[in-house]
Amino acid sequence: MKNYLIKIQYDGTRYKGWQVQKSTKDTIQGKIEHVLSTLCNAPVEVIGSGRTDAGVHARGQCANFHIDEKYTKEEIFTWLNKHLPSDIAVTSIEEVKPRFHCRYNAISKTYVYTIHTGIVHDVFRHRYMYEYDGKLDTAKMQEAAKHLEGMHDFKSFCGNKKMKKSTVRTVYSIDVQKQSDNIVITYTGDGFLQNMIRIITGTLIEIGDGRRQPGSIEKILESKNRENAGYTAPACGLTLEKVEYGKMDGNGQEG
Repeated sequence: MKNYLIKIQYDGTRYKGWQVQKSTKDTIQGKIEHVLSTLCNAPVEVIGSGRTDAGVHARGQCANFHIDEKYTKEEIFTWLNKHLPSDIAVTSIEEVKPRFHCRYNAISKTYVYTIHTGIVHDVFRHRYMYEYDGKLDTAKMQEAAKHLEGMHDFKSFCGNKKMKKSTVRTVYSIDVQKQSDNIVITYTGDGFLQNMIRIITGTLIEIGDGRRQPGSIEKILESKNRENAGYTAPACGLTLEKVEYGKMDGNGQEG
């Protein structure tokens, strides 16, 4: 058996998220596993770098799977792109060491959240941004974001109230940029909790429109109470941009 790492793009609009679910066939993982299983005539488990929620998109999701060595990576790559739906694409494939694990070996993830604040809607990109009706102070949003960088307990920004595992995460950077009528927020960290980025974004929006002050972030973190944070921004504005694994040599071995 060979272990392959693939990079995937998808429009998450019509899917119920990344992870396979018993109640629906409309998941990204489920679609990829189905296509690979039809190639092999046997079940193939696909391991993603992490889950994305229903409606969230990806430019650089990563996944790995083990498959019979009789199939070349060129055959697998062609088969996937030929048989996957038009809103899912595999952009690259490489062989990695047998014990490589997409989730456990990831060292950082970068997400981008896009907010459109203009009067004229972007007809061709509206599925990939949050249409916000109002003005936002990006300087205050950036000031608040700085309080979230570093290692913190992000329980207040976790959408899963029954979470039993650690809610401590390290956010390496949060960058808020005004780009014409769009506000683009880039998040990089070692990992993110369920709905964490969308809750942080909703909180930053409430700071940007004056409902909260930048300094309120510290009290929200200290409270460890979801009710003290802002609303959950819509899924449509969020895209998983890339997953980092460190240096690999030509044989997919981490250096």
